[in-house]
Amino acid sequence: MTITVHGHSASDSSHLVLHVLKELGLSYEFVQPNSFEEIKTPEYLATKHPFGRIPSLSDDGFHIYESRAIARYLINKYQGTKTSTVLIPSDVHKAALVEQFISVETSYYSQPLGDLVYQLIFKKLHGGEPDLKIANEAREELKKTLDVYEKLLEGKDYLTGEFTLADLLHIPATFYAINVADEGELWNKRPNVSRWWKNISERECWKNIVTEYKLLEPI
Repeated sequence: MTITVHGHSASDSSHLVLHVLKELGLSYEFVQPNSFEEIKTPEYLATKHPFGRIPSLSDDGFHIYESRAIARYLINKYQGTKTSTVLIPSDVHKAALVEQFISVETSYYSQPLGDLVYQLIFKKLHGGEPDLKIANEAREELKKTLDVYEKLLEGKDYLTGEFTLADLLHIPATFYAINVADEGELWNKRPNVSRWWKNISERECWKNIVTEYKLLEPI
């Protein structure tokens, strides 16, 4: 078994895939492009990702791109083979709830969070200045989402009651928002959300990624 991840150490989507790999106890090779221009070359577009993005994954000749698709593929193939961690349960009702909260994350959480993180962190990396109007609008939208999460997490440590892929998907971008963009108050002022974030962000596999890929160092 040879798993190769083509990603970047500063990419939250890459961190998502790496986190899944570590939770499942899988070894892998991590390949990082030499420059942003490399992922736009005809060779990269033809063999890695047709839209010139990261990450992508190769597994013994099978190739797949898009982080959530990669995560589901790895879980479907390898869950239970190396560790006891269950990211998508086999029970049809429990699995449906995981998918429900993945949809919630995609529809209501990741969009305003992504806009906020991009404006406050990543736009500068591309030579631009943050648009504070967009950042403020995203922050307000995220507050509304976190107010709903505060209710959903009442009496629960995790979104479905147990740690699953639904929780894991929230970690990378939230980590950047709290630790790099200094937006931690959004999570800390909501007790249930704060408890949930502490639970998911202190998993050993995620802490290993933070250390190994130096996520707390300046980007």
